[in-house]
Amino acid sequence: MFGLSWLTPSHGIILALLIGFAVVHSGLAALRPWGEQRIGARAYRVLFALASLPLAGILVIYFIRHRYDGAILWDLHGVPGMEPLIWTLSAISFIFLYPATFNLLEIAAIQKPEVHLYETGIIRITRHPQMVGQVIWCVAHSLWLGTSFMMVTSAGLIAHHLFAVWHGDRRWGARYGEAFEAVRQRTSVVPFLAIAQGRQSLKLGEFLKPAYVGVGLFVLLFWFAHPALVQASQQVSW
Repeated sequence: MFGLSWLTPSHGIILALLIGFAVVHSGLAALRPWGEQRIGARAYRVLFALASLPLAGILVIYFIRHRYDGAILWDLHGVPGMEPLIWTLSAISFIFLYPATFNLLEIAAIQKPEVHLYETGIIRITRHPQMVGQVIWCVAHSLWLGTSFMMVTSAGLIAHHLFAVWHGDRRWGARYGEAFEAVRQRTSVVPFLAIAQGRQSLKLGEFLKPAYVGVGLFVLLFWFAHPALVQASQQVSW
């Protein structure tokens, strides 16, 4: 740990990739009203995907390839129960990360994509589930990997999603005005805070939707595919 011999170039590269993704992803989200007026909602969703998905893919591959770079800050691999805990936290993180799967036809631009203002299901727990899911994912993987590279990655991901909290509220407020303000008053960014304060109630029946079943199946699929994904990423030379 003494000196900077542990500070590999990959630390700076992953940070640059994260910043690039954040600029493209959040920038295109901010330009959505302007872009949809000119090329239409479906075309803009396709443009958004074509710009964002390749960058996300590069990020995932580079992260897997270099996840053990840098200093080893801790190693909890031998702690009993640690691996099931990591997988449990990761599964929970996906439930928060992908509430947008409620309408796959919109995501694929088969139906006209819309910005939906709602406060049901997971939104009752937190108004920004993707931020919460990303924090949970970062905590889980930081515990498991324990490297300085993972710390840099987690810091970048969490910073982007915290910015997205402000950015998303700003865009919703501009689009929906008083309607969003009413939702904001009945929900919270911090998980379960609005429920604890009596501003919101949890209705478990709202989670009985095909979208949540789909997320659960995706988690299982990812669990089985994870070794192959790691092995494939290791073949990349960069």
